[in-house]
Amino acid sequence: MKNRIKTKMIKILSGNRETRLTVQVADTQRKIEKGLMFVGKLPENEGMLFVFSEKIYGGFWMKNTLIPLSIAFLDSDGEILKILDMEPCKEDKCPSYDPELSYHYAIEVNLGWFEKNQIKEGDYVMFD
Repeated sequence: MKNRIKTKMIKILSGNRETRLTVQVADTQRKIEKGLMFVGKLPENEGMLFVFSEKIYGGFWMKNTLIPLSIAFLDSDGEILKILDMEPCKEDKCPSYDPELSYHYAIEVNLGWFEKNQIKEGDYVMFD
């Protein structure tokens, strides 16, 4: 069996509203590096959760990513610190999308999904 990526349901709390999102979990270096490369379509309420073993700095890039994405950077408590929009990149040199702060998790979704669901910086993600 191929190394299948596990999925889980997370909840995002915005005030008293709760939004559910199904995420693929990228929790190894290999899965994190691959991310959503070569994915042609992401279902509406699905995304990818990147889990880092410790707080990290630095950005994400969109090399070989075919669809525009929005990304949220979270601290270890699940608070959304920063949301950025990212464009696909087919060139060799791709821009990096850097939140310019340290984070423990990142969530990638279809471009505009956070906005459409009125999710903003300061909201919280519950992982279980």
